Amino acid sequence: MKLTSLEIFSPYNRELIEAIPMHDWAVADAALNEARAMLADRAQWLPAYRRAEILLMAAARVETMSETFAHLIAHEGGKPITEARIEVSRAILGLRYAANHIDDALRGEDIPTGLNAASLGRRLHVTREPIGVVVAIAAFNHPLNLVVHQIAPAIAVGCPVIIKPALTTPLTCLKLVEILHECGLPSPWCRALICSNDVAESLATDPRVNLLNFIGSAKVGWHLRSKLPAGTRCLLEHGGNAPAIMLPYANQDEALPALLKGGLSHAGQVCVSVQRIYIPWAEAGHIARKIGEMAEEFVVGNPINDATQVGPLIHPREVARVHAAVTQAIAGGGKLMCGGQPISETLYQPTIFFDPPADAAVSAEEIFGPVMCV
Repeated sequence: MKLTSLEIFSPYNRELIEAIPMHDWAVADAALNEARAMLADRAQWLPAYRRAEILLMAAARVETMSETFAHLIAHEGGKPITEARIEVSRAILGLRYAANHIDDALRGEDIPTGLNAASLGRRLHVTREPIGVVVAIAAFNHPLNLVVHQIAPAIAVGCPVIIKPALTTPLTCLKLVEILHECGLPSPWCRALICSNDVAESLATDPRVNLLNFIGSAKVGWHLRSKLPAGTRCLLEHGGNAPAIMLPYANQDEALPALLKGGLSHAGQVCVSVQRIYIPWAEAGHIARKIGEMAEEFVVGNPINDATQVGPLIHPREVARVHAAVTQAIAGGGKLMCGGQPISETLYQPTIFFDPPADAAVSAEEIFGPVMCV
């Protein structure tokens, strides 16, 4: 059955937050046509100073609504409120950075002449032009800051941008785009589309698009890149399996809390989450036990509570996926220092392994959950 509306649920308790309309291909097609038309008509281009003003006004507006945005991020995305507040502050900086660096982005350069007979008496200056229509596909885990990363630079240099937020966390993006329009940005220069993955793929690979900016899984990102028309540029930000190396002379009182924060923030749903920690073997077992004891003290629960350090995974199926990887590692001989069990359909215990098999999913793949390996 064709979707006509999208229901957004709280990752923490699965309560319905809001239902919003879904956009079909006709809406996406119209948005592309409008963006191309705006780009083709230089009379409609906003001057650089005006783009800077709009971005700075939007930054100020987001700043006055910081707590509103933080609660929205926590509510629809499950990020603990203390981390959501940090995300909002970073997004404000991102908007200001884009506004304040427009001159750097647009600055041209003089090319030396007179180096050969043909260039005698001539001057050559290179200028920069907007690359064209940008389509951005965002991820759920930083629904404000990543969207700012994708749309603010496009607006700054004068590119029309169409943003497709993650279907689990679209409300934050919609609020930001609404603020940009209220600050004076004509709507065709930045549109948010709430659409299915099929429509998003058609949008991203359409020949009217000049640049695809994708944040998400490597599987989807490389698939989209393979279908881009000749000449379409792309920026891909995929996940990882981040290692950290703890040397013998490291200050454990400083290093261990930092490592745990790096691995358990947003329940490990961060593309640079610390997933593997390498420690000299003589100390590894002792430090693994210590990390496990510290992880057991982390407060897991409602992301709206200030005391919560680890919130929910974005969807129940993610808990099932993480638990399958943990079960596999235990069966392969990995030593469980703490955790290893679901708490609810979307909460999972912070889980620390010592020396799991190198080919286990917790070692070899991005877990994107609250699991760390020593």
